[in-house]
Amino acid sequence: MKKRVVVAMSGGVDSSTAAWLLKEKGYEVIGATMCIGTPDRSETGANRCCGFSDIEDARRVALQLEIPFYVFQFKEEFEKEIIDYFCKEYKEGRTPNPCILCNEKLKFGSFLERAMELGADYIATGHYARLEFDEESGQYLLKKGIDRKKDQSYVLFSLRQDQLKHTLFPLGELQKEEVRKMAFETGLRVHDKPESQEVCFISETSYHSFLSERLKETITAGPILDREGNVLGRHKGIPFYTIGQRRGLRLAKGRPLYVIGIDREKNAILVGEEGEVYGNSFIAHSLNWIRPQDTAFPISCKVKIRYNHPGAEAVLSSTGENAVEVNLKIPQKAITPGQAAVFYEGDTVLGGGWIKEVIN
Repeated sequence: MKKRVVVAMSGGVDSSTAAWLLKEKGYEVIGATMCIGTPDRSETGANRCCGFSDIEDARRVALQLEIPFYVFQFKEEFEKEIIDYFCKEYKEGRTPNPCILCNEKLKFGSFLERAMELGADYIATGHYARLEFDEESGQYLLKKGIDRKKDQSYVLFSLRQDQLKHTLFPLGELQKEEVRKMAFETGLRVHDKPESQEVCFISETSYHSFLSERLKETITAGPILDREGNVLGRHKGIPFYTIGQRRGLRLAKGRPLYVIGIDREKNAILVGEEGEVYGNSFIAHSLNWIRPQDTAFPISCKVKIRYNHPGAEAVLSSTGENAVEVNLKIPQKAITPGQAAVFYEGDTVLGGGWIKEVIN
């Protein structure tokens, strides 16, 4: 019997091509799209995933591929798991990464559960990442996609073995240019569709108005301080600032100043010169290990501290309580609480966690 796979179709070229590839390989393919109630486009005209026009694009591609198509309603789950988290993190002075939580909780959580109810063996997405099964450990290994510019392993670090077991990444061995070419030659209607950009559930040009509406009276102005505690100005509310930020401080000091810290208890923003934005070490907590942890600490690896970070050499030391101290061989710019720190050995994702605090 054919293996049944439900493809998470966003209406874009990647997931559409993934569905076509799997059908070509002989799978029984079903298409499905998550409806989370997001707007189609931002005020700037930028494309966003999961809007109503994207659902229609996915439906038309499924019709073209002659595969069944479903729309999974996850608006309530998205509100609870993603939007509430997004607002809470900014409120606490951290910078969230909603894409990682959406993958963990919805795409490989609720979506996977719904797919299993349809009798699926797997779900598939258009992520640029690779999965390999390690016979020796009996575990699945998550690896970088072949296309380094498009690699999305970073946003998948929090997935568990029971999720990876039922997952396929058809594009992991391909370059983006190859995917576009395949889509064009196959005649997929979305072959030239622009990629999604920015946060999918915010229609404004900035997330500030979204947070202002959601958090309302909890956002209050406060002092902008230097390291000595001198008041240099006033900020509009800590949810509107992130580590490394330069613009929007409205400080006329004759030299560039950057956000180097956020003090939630004092409702204060700490600023300094560019050199002060760099850090040597930090704590990462709420860890998830994808590769079996059979190596004693300390562990030498590379760490990515944000999605587009190239990775830096580091040594991990256990602090207990599911946390590690990450010591960097070369100081890195804008280590930001709330962002993910993902650990790599070559192409393989060892695991990762969430940046809790910068030590120095």
